[in-house]
Amino acid sequence: MPEGAPFIFPFLFITIACGAISGFHCLVSSGTSSKQLKSEPDARFVGFGSMLIEGFLATLVIIACTAGLGLGAEVKGELLTGDNAWAARYASWSSAGALGAKVGAFVDGAANFLKAIGIPAQVALALMGVLVASFAGTTLDTACRLQRYVVQELASTFNRKERGVSNPLALLQNKHGATLFAILIAALVATAPAPGQLNWSFETAGKGGMILWPLFGATNQLLAGLAFLVITFHLWRRGKPVWFIALPMVFMLIMPMWAMIVQLFFGSGGSKSWIESGNWIVVLVGLATIALEIWMLVEAAFMFPRAKGVLEAQAQDEGITQSVEIS
Repeated sequence: MPEGAPFIFPFLFITIACGAISGFHCLVSSGTSSKQLKSEPDARFVGFGSMLIEGFLATLVIIACTAGLGLGAEVKGELLTGDNAWAARYASWSSAGALGAKVGAFVDGAANFLKAIGIPAQVALALMGVLVASFAGTTLDTACRLQRYVVQELASTFNRKERGVSNPLALLQNKHGATLFAILIAALVATAPAPGQLNWSFETAGKGGMILWPLFGATNQLLAGLAFLVITFHLWRRGKPVWFIALPMVFMLIMPMWAMIVQLFFGSGGSKSWIESGNWIVVLVGLATIALEIWMLVEAAFMFPRAKGVLEAQAQDEGITQSVEIS
């Protein structure tokens, strides 16, 4: 284990991310994939198959960042292999913890696999660089679409007046207005200076995404736990077994909150806590996230005993229609 690395619990379970379970993928499947399916039963093949492929991809990334890196890594102009390459790249938690170091380890390790089958080194590096950029591009595209859905739904929830041009919330209910809002917010974050730099300039701008980056792992996995909560209620209301989904739900609700509390108040891996470092945007978002999770869990605890067998109106109508068709 690298020097200064935090204890494996709970941080292992917010770093494996999309390869094992991902709240972001839950949003993708509900907001985009569901609209591309020909029929509802196809969701089982598409959804389950997609996550199998995602898990396989995660395995390849782990191999690239470990064994692949051992095939050769250039450190300060010197080509190292085996244990020496590993020790140089992962000498300490702080040196391996930066986002650039993580991406670099994957690109170098994966490029080594391509070089091993005869692809020139520069071509291999370029191919993997394009692959990483493609990952980022497709993720941003999907995230922007999902944010547009969320903005529209929130605007519809809070807008109790008649829809009109003079009402800002009515504009956000429109797909074009919600999309423009999502893009402008993303642009403001992207052009903001890096954490700790208060004065904007062309030299400091362009790293605003790193302000919220520390929250990504915990919020992503917490969203997965909340998705389990929704699925648990869906099955419980239909009188179906829930133990197989309730157990991982409890696990995925505890681990991200635990990790976020540690980061907020205590710090990890030799780094300061978010409060000590003065990253108040992250502190406020983290505290709000924890408060919202507790709120949802309290509501779920009150509703769970009364929810069994109580179907939604739409489900009841569908059940009546199916009964009529059968009879």
